[in-house]
Amino acid sequence: MTEIQRPPLTAGERAQLTGWLDLQRSFVRMKCEGLSEEDAHRVLLPTSPLMTVAGVVAHLRWVEYSWFHIGLLGVPDTGQTPWTEGEHPDAEMFVDDVPLARLLDEYDAECARSNAAIADLPLDTVERGHPEEKAASLRYILCHMIEETARHVGHLDIIRELLDGATGYQKMD
Repeated sequence: MTEIQRPPLTAGERAQLTGWLDLQRSFVRMKCEGLSEEDAHRVLLPTSPLMTVAGVVAHLRWVEYSWFHIGLLGVPDTGQTPWTEGEHPDAEMFVDDVPLARLLDEYDAECARSNAAIADLPLDTVERGHPEEKAASLRYILCHMIEETARHVGHLDIIRELLDGATGYQKMD
């Protein structure tokens, strides 16, 4: 059984928010451990062909980038993202030809960049990448990212169970 590192019960607000987000992020890699490339890219839901383990990992990577760098820091999208005007709204999930290990490494690297980007910012910092009336605080973004990541970890949990019966928080060997 993999040890689960939850934030301390009496930690401050920032430690709680970043701790819970980091915990959910750690489950992404855990849910992928031991999967073959074929299974990582296997479509199990005919009505949701992009909902594969690989597709979810890719989505989570770009969600991190979108919220923390484009939104919060105001880094302009100069074509580095998979989204382009008029293209599929879930373009980041088209990863049939990308190895799962690469997707996981890119996700981990993006999470590390996100953590570095927010390390010295107050929780009341407001996004620079959106008009003031639509801008969210870092506190809001952290809460949203906990929700977003946990929701997709749930998807990974279901997909993994359908693939090979593995469930819960156990390490997938």
